Amino acid sequence: MAKGGKTVYVCSSCGEDQSKWFGRCPVCGEWNTCVEQTVYKSTGQQASRSTGGGYNPLTSTPLTLEEIETTGEIRMNTHDEELNRVLGGGIVQGSLILLGGEPGIGKSTLVLQTVLHMPGRRVLYVSGEESASQIKMRAERLTAPQSQPASHSSLLKILCETNLEQILEQVKAVQPELIIIDSIQTIWTEAAESSPGSITQIRECAATILKVVKETGIPAILIGHITKEGSLAGPKVLEHIVDAVLQFEGDQHYMYRILRAQKNRFGSTAELGIYEMRQDGLRQVSNPSELLLTERHEGMSGVCIAAAVEGVRPFLIEVQALVSTAAYGTPQRSATGFDLRRMNMLLAVLEKRVGFKLAQKDVYLNIAGGLRVSDPAIDLSVITAVLSSNLDVPVEATFCLTGEVGLSGEIRPVSRIEQRIREAAKLGFHDMLIPTSNFDQLKSLRSSLPDAITLHPVRKVEEAFRTLFG
Repeated sequence: MAKGGKTVYVCSSCGEDQSKWFGRCPVCGEWNTCVEQTVYKSTGQQASRSTGGGYNPLTSTPLTLEEIETTGEIRMNTHDEELNRVLGGGIVQGSLILLGGEPGIGKSTLVLQTVLHMPGRRVLYVSGEESASQIKMRAERLTAPQSQPASHSSLLKILCETNLEQILEQVKAVQPELIIIDSIQTIWTEAAESSPGSITQIRECAATILKVVKETGIPAILIGHITKEGSLAGPKVLEHIVDAVLQFEGDQHYMYRILRAQKNRFGSTAELGIYEMRQDGLRQVSNPSELLLTERHEGMSGVCIAAAVEGVRPFLIEVQALVSTAAYGTPQRSATGFDLRRMNMLLAVLEKRVGFKLAQKDVYLNIAGGLRVSDPAIDLSVITAVLSSNLDVPVEATFCLTGEVGLSGEIRPVSRIEQRIREAAKLGFHDMLIPTSNFDQLKSLRSSLPDAITLHPVRKVEEAFRTLFG
């Protein structure tokens, strides 16, 4: 039983607590992250456990590397190729996964759709936000009842509970093979006296779930909200204790959703999964290039096709730019799906190295489809689209570009050039501008590359413009 209490000030970014209010956290250096909380003192065994009083008998002994027995990672197939790719092959037993995203982006839909397509698996779905009837209506919308055998659907147990102690009792009773908690911000434990969703509650609940997961070997997926700044709600310690942090992102006005791995102890963080949001759920997009290039803007200026790579997947995207005379005193710079600071850098290169004056022009950049791309290999396509709009001269529809632009105007080599070339050839492009360094590396592989596409090596931005615009 807890009694008494005192007020502490906790940093919402790193979890540091101080006795006095602070404007800037002394540990992580973040501003305006101070949150006031009340901490209660505990008595009995709980106080001894929380304060570290006394020592427990030895339950484990240190081992050398030779004495440790290793076994292969046992993974659970989710029957979702995109999710398996991001996780590194499936859900590892005894792993704790954190799935974050904006409200309404489709986190609960993704998880429920995944467990509905895992036949023969006992899954405990804990919901702290929706009622059981709401979950059933969503499940009926995602999957037709006749397509799910009764033996399979009966293995999915729905539990509407927010008390962590009650949830753990049901875990013992059900003995599931996978635990879903939607969401971690709604779960509270009696070990902490603060309100659900607070820093202390999130930290205590996550630590307790982690202990249960590691002891029983049952994997768990925690669904978490994100803050206004776009980071996962709760202290950073929540991201530190989990095995994988997945970010589900996308523009709600577009149909595409991207699943990224920000942290993965059992796989690569370079992978991503692409989904299409439909009325009956999320559809896996195995070939995103065909969907992103549904329209060909022949004869239109300011449009350029770029060969990008996210993770290990190549796909072609459409870069759109609009350059117009500034209507007001200060020129406007706007970028959607691309880093605005990098766009300003490329505009400076275009003005300094090539001689095009854009200081009194408004520049707007957009990556079609609502995607956000961080691959520097689309730099050449960005400045080409800007120049095309400025001159009002279209880029030939048969051209595809790839290359990173340096500050001196040189075009630097990119990675996975063979995959980019094959993807462009597969979609019917006949000409492709690539860096000269990559072209020299491909001499030994020239026979294995597609014959339908012609490669144009370029060393500087001026050479690329002469090739495209004459």
